[in-house]
Amino acid sequence: MARPEVLDRIKEAESEADDIVADAEKERESRIEEAREEADSIREEAHEEAQEMKTERLEDAREDIEAEREEILAEGKEEREALEARAEEQRDEVVEYTVDLFTEAVHAQT
Repeated sequence: MARPEVLDRIKEAESEADDIVADAEKERESRIEEAREEADSIREEAHEEAQEMKTERLEDAREDIEAEREEILAEGKEEREALEARAEEQRDEVVEYTVDLFTEAVHAQT
């Protein structure tokens, strides 16, 4: 093979090598971009799932709080009704006691 042909083949091989390297770099950049997009997608999905979990937990907590509130209110109502019933039972005794104290106070002054 003559020198000019060898030089041409070397140049051609170098050109092919440059093309291969350029293609490989493009492929690498493309894969990096795909990986970034996938990572962004995964992060966004994780964020959305976290938000959903947060919302669900808040709803569950609100339901628990509301149930506890209703229970406390019911207990308070029962206690109030019991106190009112006891007060009603003792009303006549209290009135009689108060009248007796008043009568004693009036007699003491005369």
